[in-house]
Amino acid sequence: MDIRKIKKLIEMLQESDLKEIEVSQGDESVRISRDNSSHQESVSKPVMVKNEPAISSTTHQLDEVKQNAIGDVVTSPIVGTFYRSPSPEKDPFVKVGDSIKVGDVLCIVEAMKMMNEIKSEFDGKITSIDVEDGSPVEFGQKIITVN
Repeated sequence: MDIRKIKKLIEMLQESDLKEIEVSQGDESVRISRDNSSHQESVSKPVMVKNEPAISSTTHQLDEVKQNAIGDVVTSPIVGTFYRSPSPEKDPFVKVGDSIKVGDVLCIVEAMKMMNEIKSEFDGKITSIDVEDGSPVEFGQKIITVN
């Protein structure tokens, strides 16, 4: 499934009152959901990688990440641009070697002019930051490893 189609599905979901969209095309499928608990809150939760069929190329990449990663993997919950700090003048939220707790802000993923804070679901130490600051990220892409 084309990334542009996925972006269009995300836009459609945000413009509607729906909480979830699932689309299948051949052997590929994608499910996009959101938490509607607060319309003003722009915080997204990291997605836990599961062995469910999704976009076939992404699924294969995620399986490789699981096999190669030592520790807990934080993935991007949305398509957007990865930022390590709240602004260019400020220090990054986290660096390799930092100890973190559940709920700590790890980074920001900008999507459609909205800054989405990505918070940790794990306690531990940052062992790697796998995306360059300002780089585009895809849904489900590994961004940080916590051990």
